[in-house]
Amino acid sequence: MDRLIYTSMTGANHTLNQQATVAHNLANASTTGYRAETNAFRAVPLFGDGLPTRAFVVDSTTGSDFTAGPLETTGRDLDVAIRGPGWIAVQLDNGEEAYTRNGSLQVGANGLLSTQNGLKVKGDVGVISVPPETRITIGVDGTVSTVPLNALPNTVAIVGRIKLVNPPEENLVKGADGLFRQKDGKEALVDARVRLIDGTLEGSNVNVVHEMVNMIALARQFDMQMKMLENAQSNAQQASQVMLVRA
Repeated sequence: MDRLIYTSMTGANHTLNQQATVAHNLANASTTGYRAETNAFRAVPLFGDGLPTRAFVVDSTTGSDFTAGPLETTGRDLDVAIRGPGWIAVQLDNGEEAYTRNGSLQVGANGLLSTQNGLKVKGDVGVISVPPETRITIGVDGTVSTVPLNALPNTVAIVGRIKLVNPPEENLVKGADGLFRQKDGKEALVDARVRLIDGTLEGSNVNVVHEMVNMIALARQFDMQMKMLENAQSNAQQASQVMLVRA
């Protein structure tokens, strides 16, 4: 009896966690550069005195779906998308390096190239500073060039190059902020093979239909596990009544 309770109880608990993951994916179905989260169940035996006759369920997070999202042409000079695998390196407020596929960039009030939520875009030798009153272009290799608004078109100055990296996917872990980092905490090396597409953004890779079907399946699974708990309670009550009658 207690074996059924262990399995059903932990299964119901982690089904709720999986539903939260699916809901999070659906909420980010239109987030630029978002990578869908994936997870799975696995059974773990409970060891103790006697034989390991009990098992419980844990939610084994398998990571993220690194499938590329759809590309959308915007025509904006500071919108870039990565062609194929690769990441844009950004610098957090604490100096830590993280990676994103969201290429919707801007120039902050301090003149630094950053993402729309204020994260500084890293260059090969630090953050990238952009002079005021200039028009910005970003090359396929991440080179950031500027032209003064009142100067000749051929007056081009290179102010930096976006740090583009491509660490192995199995070495990446997603943080609560939606950014990726290397598991060992080290900074990834520049990969010259990573290429950008200017005037384009990469959409979320969330498959809305698949996530909705998954949400329905998880709801049914949770109901089944709750019914198993109800059956275990009913069986325990009936067993108690039998014992009382025999007594």
